Parts: sequence; C-alpha cells; structure tokens
Amino acid sequence: MSESGHSQPGMYGQGRRRRRRRGDRDAGPPGQNLSGPSRDREYQPRERRDGSEDPPGPLIQKTPIILAKPPGERAKPSQNTPVGGAPVLEKPIMLMKARDDGGKPGTPPEAAAQPSGPGPSKMEREGQRPTQPVYQIQNRGMGASASSSAVDPMVGQSKLLPPEKMKHSIKLVDDQMNWCDSAIEYLRDQTDMLVVGVIGLQGSGKSTIMSLLSANTPEEDQRGYVFRAQTQEIKERGGNQSTGIDFFITQERVIFLDTQPMLSPSILDHLINNDRKLPPEYNLPHTYVEMQSLQIAAFLFTVCHVVIVVQDWFTDLNLYRFLQTAEMLKPSTPSASHDSTGSSGNDDGAEYYPHIVFLQNKARRDDFCPKNLNNMHMAVDKLMAHSHLKYKGTLSMLDCNIFPGLGQDYLATEVNMFLLPMQENDGEDNLTKAGSGTYPLFSLLPGYRGHPAFSTMVSKLRSQILAMPRCQLSHTILTEKNWFHYAARIWDGVKKSSALSEYSRLLC
Repeated sequence: MSESGHSQPGMYGQGRRRRRRRGDRDAGPPGQNLSGPSRDREYQPRERRDGSEDPPGPLIQKTPIILAKPPGERAKPSQNTPVGGAPVLEKPIMLMKARDDGGKPGTPPEAAAQPSGPGPSKMEREGQRPTQPVYQIQNRGMGASASSSAVDPMVGQSKLLPPEKMKHSIKLVDDQMNWCDSAIEYLRDQTDMLVVGVIGLQGSGKSTIMSLLSANTPEEDQRGYVFRAQTQEIKERGGNQSTGIDFFITQERVIFLDTQPMLSPSILDHLINNDRKLPPEYNLPHTYVEMQSLQIAAFLFTVCHVVIVVQDWFTDLNLYRFLQTAEMLKPSTPSASHDSTGSSGNDDGAEYYPHIVFLQNKARRDDFCPKNLNNMHMAVDKLMAHSHLKYKGTLSMLDCNIFPGLGQDYLATEVNMFLLPMQENDGEDNLTKAGSGTYPLFSLLPGYRGHPAFSTMVSKLRSQILAMPRCQLSHTILTEKNWFHYAARIWDGVKKSSALSEYSRLLC
C-alpha cells in the first residue's frame, strides 16, 4: 500500500505531463489552438497547482471552451466539429447571416476563412463589434475556394442603391447639332423605360408641359423647372429658350426629350443677324432651319415611344405637312413589335412608328364644349388618315371623367388628343370677379370654368402618358444604356441621310 501510495503522485504527475506533451503535439501551444484569451485564463491556474487532482467541472461551466483542430486535420472535418467558429457541413448550403459576433456560428467569410494563427482573431484583438451589420452570402460546403470568392459587401450594396436623381435637364444635342455624351452617367442596365419626346412651334409651351409631366408641379416657381421656360424678356423680343435637344430622366425611369421649336423664326433671325457660317451642304439659312427641324422630328419618330405634338391654337395645316414630311424622311428601323393599334398600314411590322399625342395647350372654355371637341377629333382624323403614325386608340379624354355626361361612344373617331386650359391663378381672380357683384355670398363659390382646374388636367394627362404602350424600338430589347448608344447611331444616320440631303437639294 505504501509503495503504491508513494508512487501514485509521481505516476499521476508523469501521466499528466505525457498528456500535456501529447496535447502539445496534437494541438500546439495553448495560445495557438485554444480559441480566445478566455481559454488561456482557464489554463494558467491549472499549471500552478501541485499534483493533487482538481476536477475541471466548475471551470467548464463558467465559460464554454471551443477547441480547434490543427491545420493538417482541418481538411476532413467531421460533421459535428466546428472549424474556426463556423460548422462545415458535407452538403453545401447557402447561408445569409448578419455579422453579430466573430466567435459564433454564422461568422462572415472574413473571419471564417482565416486559419487559426498563433494568436486570437482580428475581431477578438480589437475587442469590439462592427458598427453596422454586413450581410454576405457564402457557400459553406465548397471549402476554402468558396470562402475566398465570397461576395464583396460593397458590390452588393452598390447594386441596391437608388439611381442618381437629376435636378435639371442636360444637353443630348447641343445648338450646333452635335451629340453629347453626358447623359450616359444617369442611365442604368435595365429595360423597363419609357421615352417621351415633344415637338411644336415656338412659344406653344413645350418646355413647361415637359417639366410638369416629369418633375414639377404648377404651384412651383417656373424658374426652378427642370426644362427652362421662356422668360419675360425672351417673350418680349420674340426669342426661343430651348436649343437642340434636352434630356431628363425621372426616378420612374421615364426619359423626357425637350426640343427646340420647329420652323423657328427666332433661330432663322439669329443665323442671319450673327452671320453664322452654314454647313457646306446648305446654301440658304431658311433651308438649314427647316432641315434642322426635320432631323429632330425624324430622330424622335425613331427613338421615342411617345411623341407629343403641342399646339396653342387649332389648327395649323403647315404643322401637319411638316409631320408627314418627317415621317417620310424617317430612317427605316426594324421593329419586333406586333402592336397594330391605330390606323397602321400593311407594312407596319417592317418599320417602327411611335404613338402621337396632339396636345391643345392654352385651350379656351369653348374648346371643352362636346360639339367642338367632336369636330376637332374629326379634323385631326382626316388630316392624319394616310399616316402610319399611331395617332389614335391609346389616349382618351373620356376615360378621365372630364365629361361625365358623355358616353364612351360619343366620339366616333377619337384620336389621341388632350386639352389643357390656360394656366392661371385659381384663387384670387375668381374671388375678385365674384366679389365685385351685388351678391357677396357668391364670393365664397368658385368661378365657373367649364373644365377642371389646370393642376387636375395636368395630373390626368400625366397618368395617361405614363400608361402608354412601350413598344419595342428595335429588333432587340434595349436597356437604358443600349438605348443611348442606339440613339447616337440614329442621330448620326439622320445627319448623314441621303434622303434628307436630296430633300434639302429640292428645297433650293
């Protein structure tokens, strides 16, 4: 008994040292294999003890200990053994987890992919959590290659950012009829877009209407509109505000193209008085101005889903001749659209034609009379009878509940026509007119207009425009950036068109 009693402490100490050496060979130094400084704190008191036994139960209950295998045995982990704080399963799974703590399962790839080094991990050394959770996707069952090719969080966040918001319009075509590339930075690689262009004579209100349809309201100051309208000084000297083609895209991915006035006398006057040099293919200034207008109109007929024709009185026959000429000179564009809405001809499938909306701006009260409205629709239908442009069947004022007493079949030949009244101050003028009478009670009633308010009409027009069909512009589906490059090629082709050159030669 005494022999065994004297040899027992020595044997126990020798067996303990052997176990420690074996543990050192298997797992290395304590600072390398035991995860975290908490394990070091638990291990050091046991080194200072004598040969007496100390049960490890109370120490394990205080802080859970996670052991890590050496790098040589980490290639074939078991299903229940954690590696670097993240379990590796045989079956590959996709895991999305917020980075809450670096030592818990579901650790981001930055912490899970790092092998166990001689010291604690980076997050444990810092002793703090990240300020914001970072979400990542990792294939846990594909090994180290999947961890190294994890998705960059900055790339994923950049794809979720909203597109850059424009505050004002920029040039797509400058006053020298040259293409500008500054609009490409606002476009994205997505196909759900609508392109709306506008043409009209000088002073008809094109820029104001495009601003109201895109980003502004009638209550705002016109000096802050995205498309600059004519100032009072420009109106008094008979000048024009817009030159070339202006570009603006909304957050709803609607592209608006505002243009200089068609057949503008102020542009012709500027050419003559400033002795500007004409291109060599043009001999007379008025020929150059007309060809500029035809180039812009033919360009819009090719790259737009909707083209708004603005008039401030009904109606100018020269404007309809101009539309038919621009349609004749439009470059041929193959279209994969099978939409045959409107009075399209048999060869509508071979070429693309946009939807045309005739907007009567500054309409009077008599224009809203149902009889006059019917006459205007019949006149436009007869003038555009031989056109391939889609001028009917896609916009209706009767659907807007503007004329509640009229049935849907009142207009036998309803074209894409919309009426906008004069923009005026609806409050003070009506109170002044009504209060000037002998009945002061009438001052509390709104004045009779014969139509809804201007802001209401603009809202109804905007809803109708945004609901227009988005036909395919070319033989392939275009993204926003592809549309920009496609439009640049169309503009270059329009400027070099042999048909337009021959037509300008005949005008001389």
